[in-house]
Amino acid sequence: AQNTMIFAIGSFGSKILVLFLTRLYTGNFDYSDSGVKGLLETTVLLLQPVFTFALQEYLIRFGLDRNYNKKEVFTTSSVMTIFGMLIMSFTIPLLSNIPAFDFIKGYTILLIVYITTSSLRMLFQQIVRAKEFVKLFSFDGILTTFTFFIFNVVFISGFHWGVKGFMLAVILSDFLSSAFLFIAAGLYKYMGLAYFNKSLCNEMMRFAAPLIPTIVMWAITSLSDKLFIRQMHSDRVQLGEDAVGIYGYATQIPNLISVISTIFFQAWNMSAITENESADRGKFYEKVYSAYEAVLFIASAGLLLFIKPVTAIFIDTSRYAGYGDVYIYTPLLVPAVLFSCLNQFLGSIYSVTKHSKNSFWTALAACLVNLLLNFFLIPEWGIQGAAVATLFSYLFCY
Repeated sequence: AQNTMIFAIGSFGSKILVLFLTRLYTGNFDYSDSGVKGLLETTVLLLQPVFTFALQEYLIRFGLDRNYNKKEVFTTSSVMTIFGMLIMSFTIPLLSNIPAFDFIKGYTILLIVYITTSSLRMLFQQIVRAKEFVKLFSFDGILTTFTFFIFNVVFISGFHWGVKGFMLAVILSDFLSSAFLFIAAGLYKYMGLAYFNKSLCNEMMRFAAPLIPTIVMWAITSLSDKLFIRQMHSDRVQLGEDAVGIYGYATQIPNLISVISTIFFQAWNMSAITENESADRGKFYEKVYSAYEAVLFIASAGLLLFIKPVTAIFIDTSRYAGYGDVYIYTPLLVPAVLFSCLNQFLGSIYSVTKHSKNSFWTALAACLVNLLLNFFLIPEWGIQGAAVATLFSYLFCY
């Protein structure tokens, strides 16, 4: 509860501020640019876990475990991340030649730097969390959001750099965050090539191996909606790059639910690992899950009740009137996010108990259901078909 409060102070205001940037984007990006921005963001979610070897999963698991030397965990993780970034730098130019990923062209260098700085920040964040510096972690969240907000306003509203301006804002804010965490947490004290442990590297890779395709499949579940909407053709409904932009913003509003989930989950994940050996572990999980589920359902019901006015707050329709349709596609996505949050909780138990293979099978089931429903529903129902596919895939996984 204490950690949740600290994370809430550091995260809630900053995450709401980021949501308000949606209004900046809808006021300055046309439908096509919005579609490309959404595709690039989801591509990062797809590629990052592959080339960081599921860093966000294994580092916190081994870093909080008292049975492992933290200096060895941190140094070994750093070496693995650097190695992954080198492979990624050669892969992205090849990926841009695949027709479905042709939207990467023109953004190749920026995308490489984007993933590199984002991964570096993730590495330092997880080390700070593993050291249980939760106040520093939260303060960094506030600081990074502030710089990200300022860079967005300057690059997009001021210089009119469009999607490239957005990517530069992410790159610079992540780089400044990485530098701040490295210095403020004294991370240089916990790193050195002498602490690289090959056997620990192999153990972390065995743990992460099923999680890499798991995270990738969740990213595919998110990316496939947009790719199907962009690539498929229909005589009955609107599809194409413009529709991708509208759908992308429809997925942003339910993120108000995931804001609550993320704040809680950061604290829960730490507690679940540190309490893994306790005698009353089952009762502890049950109580926390019951409270978590109740809060999610109440928050989702409240958001559905006020979906149209809430959407109007975050979406600017003054320049591009088509964004006014965003709220039509949001109601199905709210329960989709709710079940996604519940899946994340249940999946974390697999991670804590090192049964990461189970996460793979549940993610595979959700991914296959999503792809099949997208294929059949999007040509018939368009954007709404993608929303239905997303909801049922998360529900099936649950």
